[in-house]
Amino acid sequence: MKVTIENKKGLEKDLKVFIDKKTISGFMDEKYEEIRKDVVIKGFRPGKVPTEILKRQFGKAVYGEVIDKLLKDTTTKALEENKIKPAGQPKIDLKSFGEGKDLEYIISVTELPEVSVKGLNSIKVDEYVVKIDPKETDKRISEIAKNQNNFKDAEANYSSKINDLVIFDYKGTIDGKEFKGNEGKNTQLVLGKDLFIKGFDKQLEGVKSGDIKNVDVNLPDNFPEKDLINKSAVFECKITAVKIPEEVKINDDFAKNMGAKDLANLKELISKQINDEYKNSLAMITKKSILDQIEKEKLDQLPGNLIEQEVKILSQGMKEDEVKKNQKSLQEQAKKRIKTGLILNAFGEENKINVSHEEINVEIQKQFRMMPGQEKIVKDYYQQNPAAIDSLRGQIYEEKIIEEIKKKAKITKKEITKEEAEKILKQENENNIKEQAKLTKKDVDEKNKKKTDPKKKELKTKSKEIKKTKTPASKNKKAKKVSKK
Repeated sequence: MKVTIENKKGLEKDLKVFIDKKTISGFMDEKYEEIRKDVVIKGFRPGKVPTEILKRQFGKAVYGEVIDKLLKDTTTKALEENKIKPAGQPKIDLKSFGEGKDLEYIISVTELPEVSVKGLNSIKVDEYVVKIDPKETDKRISEIAKNQNNFKDAEANYSSKINDLVIFDYKGTIDGKEFKGNEGKNTQLVLGKDLFIKGFDKQLEGVKSGDIKNVDVNLPDNFPEKDLINKSAVFECKITAVKIPEEVKINDDFAKNMGAKDLANLKELISKQINDEYKNSLAMITKKSILDQIEKEKLDQLPGNLIEQEVKILSQGMKEDEVKKNQKSLQEQAKKRIKTGLILNAFGEENKINVSHEEINVEIQKQFRMMPGQEKIVKDYYQQNPAAIDSLRGQIYEEKIIEEIKKKAKITKKEITKEEAEKILKQENENNIKEQAKLTKKDVDEKNKKKTDPKKKELKTKSKEIKKTKTPASKNKKAKKVSKK
């Protein structure tokens, strides 16, 4: 195999590969020897079919198989020997091929640029730890206790009012006739919440235990029997008990009912819960700070094909006019993403960071726990979508790289209050909105500038005229791949 590099244009390279017919013939003979032992042809003993007979019967198929394998193997070898890391799938253009002929083809490839990760050792970031005020913890526990809805039996002859719990049996009729789903036993309603049939619990205000109360309502739109929707019904309710709200005492017993060991332990758990509510969001700000600093690293060239692919990903779901309107910002975002991705990947390779099958399975198990009862759906999704597994692997890979960068970075730990955390998150959100608006405005300004600049308009028209006049040479350049005949 002889390889020469031609047409170097930045990251774009063409590699001319030449393989002589004698080498190809040797591979063909090996393939014939391989299939000879399995071929059965009348008049010949197994394993004794002459090569000439095999060539007549299987020549084209064998040649096609040999060439396919040869192209794959030699393309990989040519790139490795010339230390070229391709950014995407290389394109093959066959120039000379056929049985009894030399094989000559061109590999058109976009090369990944050389990336230095030395600058990542000087990254500086703030890492936030939220200090929760004990008063905040007590306030959260009080809110939980308030929502526990504990009730105690009311005194005899007590008349129900809003926020009381009324327990009753009911039987409903429409025009004096019973209907499907008209009965209920031991039904409980907290008056004032209107959670049963609209207007139902309002009519139970003032009832006592042992009372029988008729309630008139219209059956709701979500009533199971569709032909009865909006029909006027009368429910005869037999009140079996009236209970009044009881203040929950915040003590060790309350804490145990909440799953804690005691009240002190509950406070620890609630404090951690409040902290975790801010932890992930603040960690995202730290990560964004790292990525922002990576974006400032110098990288002279970016693969054009990767930028095009990223623009397509960013513009998914957008209408054609939206894509045109935001083309400039999409290009800028794509370049930032590609640049950041290349630097992170180079750092990952240098530090030998990998993602194991076990780590992927652990992440999928987390999703199982987040979607109880839908484990099979999640499992099937990943089994049927290899791209989803690749995406998950990429996310884990990036997180491991970020964690490794943090180990080498200069970190300033900042202990902040809950209020300070909320202020930081609010500011970050406002900055993101402003940044997005800035990108959109830039696109609009660029578009308006093109409309009002006659020189650019004239240049654009001329470029179109030039494109219309195609020379035979330009046509040949566009032919990236020639089908094998």
